[in-house]
Amino acid sequence: QVQLVESGGGLVEAGGSLKLSCAASGSIFSIYTMGWYRQFPGKQRELVADITSGGSTNTADSVKGRFTISGDNAKKTVSLQMNNLKPEDTAVYYCNAVVYAKVGVTYNYWGQGTQVTVSS
Repeated sequence: QVQLVESGGGLVEAGGSLKLSCAASGSIFSIYTMGWYRQFPGKQRELVADITSGGSTNTADSVKGRFTISGDNAKKTVSLQMNNLKPEDTAVYYCNAVVYAKVGVTYNYWGQGTQVTVSS
C-alpha cells in the first residue's frame, strides 16, 4: 500500500507565503507524477501543479508566477512553494501521486487534504 503524508497548510495573510510538502511511502516501484490539487467548497477538484519524475511541470494559469512545484525522486517527495497568496487561494489542497507499483501497473493515490486559508 501507498501513503501520502501532507504538511505545511495553515492560515496566512494575503501576500504571505506557505510551503506545502508531501511524502510518499509504501510499495512504490517508481513515481510517474506527483502534484497538488485544490478544491473549493462545492466545486470540483482542480490541478494546481504537478511534476513528472523527469522534471516536467504543469502549473495552472491562476497560480503561474506565484506557485512553484518541485520534487525529489529519491525521497519520493513533492513540495509546492506558494508566494503572494490571495484570498481566492483559500481551499483544501490535496497531494496526488501516480505511481508504478511494478512495471506496467499504475495506481493513483490521494492525501487526506490540508487546509490553506488566506485572509484579506
